[in-house]
Amino acid sequence: MPPPERRLAIIGYGKMGRLIEQFAPEYGFTVALKLDEFNNTSYEGVTTGNFRGIDVAVDFSIPAAVVENVERIAALGVNIVVGTTGWMECLPRVKSAVENNGIGLVWSPNYSIGVNVFSRLVTEAARLLGVQPEYGAWAWEIHHATKKDAPSGTLLKLVQEMKAAGYARAIDTGSSRAGAHPGTHEIGFDSAADTITLRHTARSREGFARGALKAAQWIVGKKGFHEFREILFT
Repeated sequence: MPPPERRLAIIGYGKMGRLIEQFAPEYGFTVALKLDEFNNTSYEGVTTGNFRGIDVAVDFSIPAAVVENVERIAALGVNIVVGTTGWMECLPRVKSAVENNGIGLVWSPNYSIGVNVFSRLVTEAARLLGVQPEYGAWAWEIHHATKKDAPSGTLLKLVQEMKAAGYARAIDTGSSRAGAHPGTHEIGFDSAADTITLRHTARSREGFARGALKAAQWIVGKKGFHEFREILFT
């Protein structure tokens, strides 16, 4: 017999939430709860009754709500996948909620498998060119006009990883917000002799939704704070 379907809660029922719901059955999930600005304005939807039997919650809400969502859901003993960006200054609170409540959480600014491979390539380029002083660097991204944070969490993470890899010089960083663009991230290195450009372009949000569902499958029954790349590259 096939294993029983797991029960999923979606926190934030916008474009990403709807895609999560669409693809959830392919990953063995039944969407048992959907919370948004209409039924969770003051976190009134995060109750013991609503979350009874929920295996994983997936948060694609808004930056201002993430930490409170995590703390309240963690207190109910439910594991979480967080795809919302723009809250990293509160990372210690989120990690404390995970540890204090003994739950599992997966975090990533971007659940696209392609973006996570792209990040590995960018890190290696930064490592190699960090010791070549003639190369300057830039980081740029564009997203749809309704994206809440700029620069994106993905771009900030890429810049952070470039610096960690040894690129100690300034990295000129820019963002654009226009139209319905699902997301392009570009990292470049330039010298008097040549230019190296690395670019990832998303064609739709499908890759983000599928990656988040992979993370939800993985975190069932696990504890601790994890990044999505752990799932892909270990």
